[in-house]
Formats: sequence, C-alpha cells, structure tokens
Amino acid sequence: MLLRSTLFLFSSLIWIATLCVAEPPSSPAFTNLLQGDDLSGWHGNNPHPLIKVDVDKRDALIESQQAEFRSHWTVDGNELVNDGHGAYATTDASYGDIEFRVDFKTVPLADSGIYLRGTPQVQIWDSTEAGGKWSKQADKGSGGLFNNSPSAIGQLPLVLADRPFGEWNQFRIHQVGSRTTVHLNDQLVVDNAIMENFWDRARPLPATGPIQLQTHGGEIRWKNILVREIGSDEANHLLRGIDEAQGFVSVFNGTSLDGWRGDVESYEVVDGAIVCREGKGGVLFTDEVYEDFVVRLEFLLPPAGNNGLAIRYPGKGRAAYDGMTELQVIDNDDAKYRELDARQYHGSAYGIAPAHRGYLRPIGEWNYQEVTVVGSKIRVELNGTVILDSDLSQVSEYKGDLEHPGKDLKQGHFGFAGHKDPVQFRRIAIKRL
Repeated sequence: MLLRSTLFLFSSLIWIATLCVAEPPSSPAFTNLLQGDDLSGWHGNNPHPLIKVDVDKRDALIESQQAEFRSHWTVDGNELVNDGHGAYATTDASYGDIEFRVDFKTVPLADSGIYLRGTPQVQIWDSTEAGGKWSKQADKGSGGLFNNSPSAIGQLPLVLADRPFGEWNQFRIHQVGSRTTVHLNDQLVVDNAIMENFWDRARPLPATGPIQLQTHGGEIRWKNILVREIGSDEANHLLRGIDEAQGFVSVFNGTSLDGWRGDVESYEVVDGAIVCREGKGGVLFTDEVYEDFVVRLEFLLPPAGNNGLAIRYPGKGRAAYDGMTELQVIDNDDAKYRELDARQYHGSAYGIAPAHRGYLRPIGEWNYQEVTVVGSKIRVELNGTVILDSDLSQVSEYKGDLEHPGKDLKQGHFGFAGHKDPVQFRRIAIKRL
C-alpha cells in the first residue's frame, strides 16, 4: 500500500508540473466554441433518453429536441446562457484528447455538469448546505467525476474550490484517453483519474465524443469556452511522466541490444527504437527475469503490422503458449485482419482474453502502453484507456481449443514476439512490484 501511495504521489506531482506550463487561452491552438451571437456549432441533445432508443431512431429524437434547445439556450454578448431547462448544449464536433477551458457562473439550488465524450460528468454543485444536496456530497464541491463508482479515484474532488454565488468560476480540464484531470479556480480537484463509462461500465470511455454542457434546475452562464486538441506526442508525455521518479528502470539503452537475448539477429536498433527486421521473427527477450511488474513502452505500427509482448517468457518456445501469454501488438484495423478471433486483436492475451478495440492511434503515430502483471492478472492500458483487465486463471476456453501450458507461470522474461513486420518499440522501462 505504501508503494502504491508513493507512486500515486510522484505521478501527481509530475502531472501537476506538466499542466502548469500549458498554453494560455490566448494561444492560437485554442478554438473558441462560442464564435458569434448565435448557437452555431451547437445543438441540443439530452443523451439520457437517447441511449434508451434504437440506433436508427436517434437522429429523429435529436431533431425533435432542437426547438426546445433554442428556446432555453441563448447567447448574451460573449456568454452562453441557459435558464435551467431544455436539452443539453452539445458540440457538433466530436473530440478525443483535449484541453478544455470554460468559465461558468450559476445560482443557488442549481446543479449542472460537463459531459466529456458525451459521458457524464465533471460535476457543478450548489455546495452550500442550503442547496440541500449534502447527502450527495455536494459539500465536497464541484469538479469531481460524480458518475464514477462510489469511492473510485476522482469521484469526489480533492478540495473545495467553488467561489461564492455571483462570481465566475474557471475549469481547466485535460482529457487524455480515459484519464481526466480537472483544475477548478487553479486548484487541482481531480488528478489523472480514469473517467468511467456511465452508459456501459463494462466498456471504457469512448475514444471520441462531443462536449456537452448540462442544464439542471437553475440558470447557468458560460463564457470563454475554449478547446485545444492534444496531439499524440504530448498525450504520451502527459500519460508517462518521468520513469525514474516512479520507480521504473529503463531496459533499453536506445543504441544497442545489450541486455537482450533470444532472436537478436531478427531485430535491429534504428533511431532509438528496437525494430523487428522485415521478414524476420522470433522472440527477443530481456536478460532479466520478472515476477510481478509494470512495463511501459511506446510502439509504432506500420500498415498491417503485427508483433506481440512476451509476458513471463521461459526463454524458449512460443510466447503465446509456452509463456504466460503474448499480448497482441497489431494494426487490427487493416483489412488483412478483418476476420480475426476477438482474442487476437490489439492488447488481447493471445487466444485467451479479448481486449477492447478502437483505441490505437492512427498509423504513423506512436502509441503509449502500460502493462501490469500481478499474479495471474494482467491489465493493459493503451493511450490512457484500459483495454484489458483479466485474470487469466479464470479462463478455461481458448481460441481453437488450444491449451496454454505456460499460462500459470509465476515468472519469466519480458520480450517481443516478432511476426515478420517492422514494428518499432522505444522507451521501454520496467518496475518490479
């Protein structure tokens, strides 16, 4: 528990330090989502009834909300104003990784929130006792991920940062993958917490979706509604932090394969990355043996690229069967792999447990991935989204009914299982648990 708490503290300090140098609102990288004196770029949508109807009926339901939306939302100078009723103000555009900034001012007894990727929500409360919602922990203040599971990290804000009624409040929100960081009035209230998918808790947050401003019971005014899209390099930096400060040890020096063995002739080092030679394969693995550990790395896929992470590899045989498992690294959006078994897509424990799809970056961009192995459990977080969280000891059905004799190994090497494609790996660091 002490190690976990220390890691969390280091991670928090790194995240705060990085966000403190974020670009100011005057930066051209930000787009003002309120461009004029009308509601251009916005439409009305209350997603709660929408999610209950068939997909082919949703467009009609959204269209039916537009008259109501325009009657309850107005533009007053540079402010977007809602009277406490109507469909939620929803951006026409969808967003993935973003920095979102907005000022808001509300009234007693009202509450509201900001939906990210169409999902509730960064909460806005009347945090006073007179507001009548201390039973819902409104006394803790605004900014928390209210719809996360009770006691989940981020569900309640770290501090009470709300200003008195009549004053403007400012949110600064970073959304990278499923990870959310919220500053309210320059105070950190949510620190790199995973935002749960309210609509389907068995699945991660969608990769993209609209920003929505909720209306709920009282007038709220919004201004300086700014968004900046975060590119993959910045996102990877934010997600990773500093390896050494978090107890990670680099296992690749960036220039040679020192510290690695196995099929070394099938791999080369190019521009600071380990690359599987085209047409070659086999398993390249660390000299070191690991029991429970976390590995973090970045990888770059060529079109239709295929490789894998060898977990607790015994030093010989097949990573997917003789090792604990092979975690797929694959461009599974390519037409070549249209007919794969669900347990063969990226992040899956090959042939054993399927990962969620749709979270790889476009070909040509580096992806960031962390894998945590504790006992028989494996957790894969790709670009800030948990795509696999499985206890392999509980699995008894396998692709092709093929046995996995190494599945219960307690220790082994970490490595790469090449499949003849020039997949690249860099910044590989491991922390023993």
